[in-house]
Amino acid sequence: MRPRSFGSLLLGLFVSPLACGASQAPAEPSPSRPAAPDPGHHHGHHHGGPLVHRFEKAEDWAKDFDDPARDAWQRPSDVITAMRIEPGMTVADIGAGTGYFEPYLSRAVGSKGRVLALDIEPDMVRYMKERAAREKLGNVDAILAPADDVGVPAASADRVLVVDTWHHIHQREQYAARLASALRPGGMVAIVDFTLESKRGPPPDHRLAPDTVMAELRAGGFTAELASESLPDQYIVLGRRPR
Repeated sequence: MRPRSFGSLLLGLFVSPLACGASQAPAEPSPSRPAAPDPGHHHGHHHGGPLVHRFEKAEDWAKDFDDPARDAWQRPSDVITAMRIEPGMTVADIGAGTGYFEPYLSRAVGSKGRVLALDIEPDMVRYMKERAAREKLGNVDAILAPADDVGVPAASADRVLVVDTWHHIHQREQYAARLASALRPGGMVAIVDFTLESKRGPPPDHRLAPDTVMAELRAGGFTAELASESLPDQYIVLGRRPR
């Protein structure tokens, strides 16, 4: 993933992709890890199933997850635009990793909003807390997520962002239902992941077509559609919890 880790998200559901969230991803051998991590690549996977690997040393991953070159293909501003975030909202960044998306989300929700930066890797959470303090992101809370749940209270979020992480999750339909429960009615989740044709990202047999992601979200109780915004190597699927 180029950058992002849910990173860690849910060991029972998946193990950090970018971290897993930069926001994430290196290219296979070359979001996960060779001698040095590369956010568009993935390693240590089980053939045919979700990728499983850890992202335990935040400083090592930050070199890739927060590489300025990532902006050209991740296009964080376009992702934020697709999410239709309004000032005052609460946004959960699942698989936040080193916090690549947090400055963008922090500005989008404004001083009265809140950003929940979740990861299952303790060192990623430590790193994000230090980053939020260093960059004066007072509306960002770095949270250690449980290994078996979303980590967001029921009906408490307006938006959820899952970047370069969905393909790491086990039992995605059930996980989608958990996401729906975490959102307020009318809330929305944005799933950003690699296209089948992308030259970066996980191995081809671990990638998911956008139609598959939309079907999984619908099975979890969402309406779903492909965002009009397009990225060089990725798609954005939007799922909305019905009112």
